[in-house]
Amino acid sequence: MANYIQIEFQHLSSDQIDRLIAALSSIGFEGFEEGENNLKAYIQSTDLNEATLGEIAEKNHLSFERSVIEETNWNAVWESNFQPVIVDDFVAVRADFHETINGVEHEIIITPKMSFGTGHHATTFMMMQQMRKIDFQNKTVFDFGTGTGVLAILAEKLGAKEVLAVDIDDWSIENAKENIDRNGCEHIHIRQANSAIIGRQFDIILGNINRNVILDNLSVLSQQLISTGVVLLSGLLKEDEDDMVNAAMKQSLVLTGKALKNNWLCLQLQH
Repeated sequence: MANYIQIEFQHLSSDQIDRLIAALSSIGFEGFEEGENNLKAYIQSTDLNEATLGEIAEKNHLSFERSVIEETNWNAVWESNFQPVIVDDFVAVRADFHETINGVEHEIIITPKMSFGTGHHATTFMMMQQMRKIDFQNKTVFDFGTGTGVLAILAEKLGAKEVLAVDIDDWSIENAKENIDRNGCEHIHIRQANSAIIGRQFDIILGNINRNVILDNLSVLSQQLISTGVVLLSGLLKEDEDDMVNAAMKQSLVLTGKALKNNWLCLQLQH
């Protein structure tokens, strides 16, 4: 496995952090650690495009520090920065080294590796929060960009009869398989894929990725949704709403719900 590069930005506002996470996610950064006014972003050394990173920094009038994280140290760094995600009294996502979280309907235990970033807690939180409002009982689900597999796991816990979870990253696939087994799931199939093309339809589609990937695959997602189905999308910023809704309308999808948290956006769409 390749070494990882840590890029650290200092003296940021919360809005700048959100915008940087969105921009860096779109160019291959896999995880983020947010501080009060700083951001650490992580990417495999083989995936780093120095020129594009420089353009993003220049556009936002920012400088950054660059350091290498050796493979042997990576998991310790990641685990030390992982905090549980608790969504109301509905669901909690924690690592096995955290205490049991009481007072929630569902508890999901994951191994926090680089497929899960603390910077994405707002989007993960909203996706799970909105999933509470959707009937998953005996439904087929497509989890596009599964990451740790946490949304696929929750979908099964909510009664889905079949979940297909895909991701482009081999490390995410490995981590998701581990987490699916850890949570005793039996109805999740996981596949490595670089697009949303599956060739069949689903009752529910989940996509917690980023704006560019969603826009590139929205036509396919629409075609793979049954006529009464639901699409739930996040990894989007508040200002992405108009572009996403307009693009969705061209695919015969209409906005039926949304949520906002820390400048991040979650959209529910239906035919």
